[in-house]
Amino acid sequence: MLIEPRITGSLSMSIVLYNTRSRNKEVFTPIDPQRVTMYVCGPTVYNYAHIGNARPAVIFDLLRQLLQLQHPQVVYARNITDVDDKINQAAADQGVAIAEISSQYADAYRKDMAALGVQAPNIEPHATDHIAEIINMIKQLISSGHAYAAEGHVLFSTESFSDYGKLSGRKIKDMIAGARVEVAPFKRHPADFVLWKPSVNPLPGWDSPWGWGRPGWHIECSAMAEKHLGNTIDIHGGGQDLVFPHHENEIAQSVCAHGGKAMANYWLHNGFITVEKRKMSKSLGNTLTVHELLKQWQGETLRYLLLSAHYRQPLDWSAGEVQRCQKTLERLYTILRSVKEQGLDLKIAAEIPADFLTALNDDINTPRALAELNALARRIGKLDTAIEKQAAAADLLAAGALLGLLQADPSEWLNAGSAKTSNVDANAIQTMVEARDAARASRDFAEADRLRDVLLEMGISLEDSPDGTRWRI
Repeated sequence: MLIEPRITGSLSMSIVLYNTRSRNKEVFTPIDPQRVTMYVCGPTVYNYAHIGNARPAVIFDLLRQLLQLQHPQVVYARNITDVDDKINQAAADQGVAIAEISSQYADAYRKDMAALGVQAPNIEPHATDHIAEIINMIKQLISSGHAYAAEGHVLFSTESFSDYGKLSGRKIKDMIAGARVEVAPFKRHPADFVLWKPSVNPLPGWDSPWGWGRPGWHIECSAMAEKHLGNTIDIHGGGQDLVFPHHENEIAQSVCAHGGKAMANYWLHNGFITVEKRKMSKSLGNTLTVHELLKQWQGETLRYLLLSAHYRQPLDWSAGEVQRCQKTLERLYTILRSVKEQGLDLKIAAEIPADFLTALNDDINTPRALAELNALARRIGKLDTAIEKQAAAADLLAAGALLGLLQADPSEWLNAGSAKTSNVDANAIQTMVEARDAARASRDFAEADRLRDVLLEMGISLEDSPDGTRWRI
């Protein structure tokens, strides 16, 4: 990194966050201002992470940077779920060891997130390293009457926790009707969920008071958060899909295991990502993995896109939108390159502009912050003196540093973008476009949609017109 602006200035503004639990924006008041704690649910490592998995990684990476401006220590934990039925199935399908699958995709996740500018968490607990803590928490829940053993399983008794459902705002009967609740004869109530379940070879397992088995998904995060961050933490985050049942169940377990103490004071959840207005799914063939997207787009372009919508709102992926983000970054880096080529030193003290910081302190309002970032860039072109341009460019870099943007050497970044674009096989793309046109003509719309989605994942935008289909990167 050749451009390293130093961030200075008064940053004692209040941070306001939307708390899913209260359904309101609240001023963030940490338990200990000297040590803020944050836990975010990480990946289940059985395949490459898709762009939806990357959104919380980027958003909470940014929140950590924002918190670090005001608090001496921010302890950020993001877990790895490395024991899960999906991992077991992937290993069976590929004919390899379960540990090989989890290790392979955990490494891939770290590399892909690093390419998006996501810094490693302070703590990255793995579920399989915390079996003793999980068993101990389950024992506490049984002894306090909140869990029970049945036929080699241990289940949490939802009826024993009067606040069950308050995070998601659901009633138990609605949860059962609207979710995939496994109804088993050994359950006292249909909504009771598994803390421990039996294992048989070749599935992973550990010895326990209830027999050879493995933990349920929800108890893993409760035990890991307790060990590394304490009984009550400041912030717990994750995707919107985790509100129920995962986070609802985490609250139930942790509160009941800790004598009624809250698990977290602030619950934050990011919205979903759609692809061309449709939900990502294997059946539609439109699941966009970061691993594949990085072959076509620079990581910073993908990060810019993930920051372009407010984190609580849905974000729609399209080839046109990612191209717009690429062009915006090209313009910003071109401005910085022109300043650098004038022989101006950008490594000067720079204060984060107040309007930019105010936007982020208002519930991580990245669309407004990006608007301020672009306004800073436009301002550079209107200045007359070299000293003014140098100061404005340093401000731009200081703001970009907080977002995880604009920290590469401008010429190197622009050249890297050109190199990626030049790797496109135009003949192969044209062949696929013609095949799609033929499928549409024969009314094979399923095949036409499949080809369109493949092209979309490659970063190719299609424009249908009376004269035929045009494509562009």
